[in-house]
Amino acid sequence: MSFRKAVRVVCGLAGGSAALLAAAALAESRGVFGEKKPGEPGCRRGWSGIAVLRAAQSLTAVNPTVAPSGFGWDSNWDKREPLSLVNSKRKDKETGEGELPTELQNNKPKATRHIFLIRHSQYNLNGQSDKERRLTTLGQEQAEFTGHRLAALGLKYDLLIHSTMTRATETTQIISKYLPGVEMVSCDLLREGAPIEPVPPVSHWKPEAVQYHEDGARIEAAFRRYIHRADAKQNKDSYEIIVCHANVIRYFVCRALQFPPEGWLRMGLNNGSITWLTIRPNGRVALRTLGDSGFMPPEKLTRT
Repeated sequence: MSFRKAVRVVCGLAGGSAALLAAAALAESRGVFGEKKPGEPGCRRGWSGIAVLRAAQSLTAVNPTVAPSGFGWDSNWDKREPLSLVNSKRKDKETGEGELPTELQNNKPKATRHIFLIRHSQYNLNGQSDKERRLTTLGQEQAEFTGHRLAALGLKYDLLIHSTMTRATETTQIISKYLPGVEMVSCDLLREGAPIEPVPPVSHWKPEAVQYHEDGARIEAAFRRYIHRADAKQNKDSYEIIVCHANVIRYFVCRALQFPPEGWLRMGLNNGSITWLTIRPNGRVALRTLGDSGFMPPEKLTRT
């Protein structure tokens, strides 16, 4: 096998890694691919894909391309870590009295929270007011698909919370048909807005600084109200649905995963999509799905 063909094979197996290709090319230029023919210093015999891979690995192993960020996980990100809830005076006492362990046990969460963040369906972008920005016919179809999908998961939902904006309210009403008996609650904190100035900035969307100041505080308040580990009194896992907006959901995801919140605009969400967050009793967070809309036919997908 020729050198070029071997590199293509190996890089194909490695998912087309540009880093591997570059490393293999560098290794080839340094003549690490075996013996040379007598009298022909510029020629090499054919080398197998394994030889190329090993040579590339030998050059990249000592030079990792990504360095750790240095930022650790804050286990008390939601201010509900059991030790932080214990009375400060009791923390100073000897644990032999049994008070501290007992109080710690009483404040220890036992259940897992599952939070489904649903982006509203397509709506009339030409509406001048919120009331005029109602769901389109396609948007209504999208909400039907989302409601059917949530029901098909076979979970026992505890609550259906939604933004008070028209497009979110209408989406929720359609979804609720598939989830009979689930309590519906509206919340102004979940309205759409500008959570924080995005990095990198975009030219087509530049709110005034005061909008970030006002919306950011409100959306952060919504995050603190709804995204946290279970209360210690909760004995069973819970499943809650929140129907709101793309900016709110993307900000929630960044905050929950402890990613830089200013990166929220780097993600895109389809209308009617499902984002599933899981929060364990120990405060660890997992993103089960981000903007899942695979349950809709391709021709029904929009991102407006």
